[in-house]
Amino acid sequence: MSLHLPSLSELRNTEFEIFKFQTRVVVLQGVVLLCFALLGMRLFYLQVIRHDDLLAQAENNRTAILPTVPNRGTILDRNGVVLANNYSAYTLEITPARVKDLEATIDSLSNIIDIPLRDRRRFKRMREESKNFDSLPIRSRLTDEEVAKFSAQRYRFPGVEIKARLFRNYPFGHLASHVVGYIGRINQKEKEQIEDSDDEGNYRGTQYIGKLGVEQRYERELHGITGVQEVETSAGGKAVRRLTSRPATPGQNVVLSLDIKLQKMVEDLYGDRRGALVALDPRTGEVLAFVSKPTFDPNLFVDGIDSESWKALSESIDKPLLNRAMRGTYPPGSTYKPFMALAALETGKRSASDIVNDTGSWSYGGHTFRSHGDAGLGPVDMVRSIVLSSNVYYYSLANTMGVDAIHDFMKPLGFGQITGIDLPGELKGILPSTQWKKNSYKRPEQQRWYGGETISLGIGQGYNAFTMLQLANATSTLANGGKQLKPRLVMATQDPIARVDRSVAGAEPLDLGFKPEHVAVIRQGLVGVAKEGTSARVFAGTPYQSAGKTGTAQAVTIGQKDKYNASKLDEHQRDHALYMAFAPAENPQIALAIVVENAGFGAAQAAPIARRVFDYWLLGDYPSLQDIEASQKGLASSPVGVRRRKEDIQLTPSEGVTGAMGNR
Repeated sequence: MSLHLPSLSELRNTEFEIFKFQTRVVVLQGVVLLCFALLGMRLFYLQVIRHDDLLAQAENNRTAILPTVPNRGTILDRNGVVLANNYSAYTLEITPARVKDLEATIDSLSNIIDIPLRDRRRFKRMREESKNFDSLPIRSRLTDEEVAKFSAQRYRFPGVEIKARLFRNYPFGHLASHVVGYIGRINQKEKEQIEDSDDEGNYRGTQYIGKLGVEQRYERELHGITGVQEVETSAGGKAVRRLTSRPATPGQNVVLSLDIKLQKMVEDLYGDRRGALVALDPRTGEVLAFVSKPTFDPNLFVDGIDSESWKALSESIDKPLLNRAMRGTYPPGSTYKPFMALAALETGKRSASDIVNDTGSWSYGGHTFRSHGDAGLGPVDMVRSIVLSSNVYYYSLANTMGVDAIHDFMKPLGFGQITGIDLPGELKGILPSTQWKKNSYKRPEQQRWYGGETISLGIGQGYNAFTMLQLANATSTLANGGKQLKPRLVMATQDPIARVDRSVAGAEPLDLGFKPEHVAVIRQGLVGVAKEGTSARVFAGTPYQSAGKTGTAQAVTIGQKDKYNASKLDEHQRDHALYMAFAPAENPQIALAIVVENAGFGAAQAAPIARRVFDYWLLGDYPSLQDIEASQKGLASSPVGVRRRKEDIQLTPSEGVTGAMGNR
């Protein structure tokens, strides 16, 4: 057996293989070390540098923050009567993003739960206004039976669920709707405004916001503060347990100065007639009644008004959505004369004893301005001019004063100015002046003020256009001897749990500086109107003495050569009936202004309503049904029928707006 010895070349190959192997091991070790180094660096980056950020992300994946919507505050009248509250009910809701065939799903749902066409239309409109992942109601206020029917087949409808929600309720429906207002779903414009404000977080989970009246003006107080819940969630997003929570703070209750029984009485007295009445406490500026007729039912807007109801409201010739008390502007007619007389005294243009011979007409520049059907009143002084409502007296006074002097006196009284009442949307109206006309018209011939245009201003016609709120505010200032208070509707806010009121302070009175002897002359004339003048029949037999002035204002311009004949005019073209008054005359507790549109003479149509307001406020008398019917017919006699005490009047809420969960 022979022994084979490796050759030199074979040894060299072995050494080379060993070298290659060792090199590979070293490289591999380097790669491993580099990987461990990179892994270590990555771990350091994640565990140290990004520790806080990643910890927060992990917590977010494990937890969810859910908003808790607060209960909206209640709205009450001055006596604690609830005008707006909340109740719980079940709602059938759809999240469109989770539904494959939306129309087919709604059709299938309608076989289980009745879904009217108007609800489908409303759902379609809300879907267009909302993001696709929002949960939107398709039916509200489900009954227990409907809830049970859906629950039994819920597995068939992914993306559809029943939720318990709080709904806003206006127990008296149409009553005081322009004051209370309503809430509605937040639209895109309001959503953008909220996102740009500091309140964005407070509206998470909230779908509704105040749209009109007190609901809009006191949205911040009524809304409350949204709470939050932090819950632990599973991998599928299902809540496992609650970690922390901050309860929602319910909205404040809002207490109005309004007396809802007085409000209802006035609205009943109007019947189907159009118009407005504002009654104030001249001592405080509190609004006691704020009537605009016709009214509307705010409950229609809570879930989104259907197209038929909206069309009926928006296209009605009677304009029920118009808040006539502060957005309807009217010529004040003869109710302007007492303020013109005061202007004459304060500016020194005329004394109380100056006599003007009322011949029944007054001429200027070839035009004849008529007075009371061309019947002259003879010689009249200032007091008699108010009692007998002499047009000639105020034609000549307006000519003497001039438009700018009239403007400068009437402006501090609030005519043609924003009163600052705590309701949104007030209009200024028109208090004319030479500068106003220059600003209002484009052509030079239109901008020029003509002397003849001043004459009609003296009797409350011409360009004059004021709201009943302004006239009531000016009347209250006159009753106060020249001390002006800003009108206000909200007396206090109230803690919803402790029921502790926090008064809302009114503005300090502004003294316009009228001389007491001048105010006394005007008061004497206004008392004379109720004792022997145009409203004497209406106020006969009252145990209190009132002071007031009737007015009749043109709705359309009648030519100088034409005579007014209501029977030849369309109903909406006939004269407006007005009345301004306060009582008791020597110690006023209430002041008001009222207009009954297209009703004719103020003494026949407006003054009887004022009489019942004073009887209610000063005597506690509530008119009988016969009395209300008599006022609706414009009977100017003293109250008839059986009088009732206001304490005995029971207010009945509108037919129930209740939900399956029942609580209100």
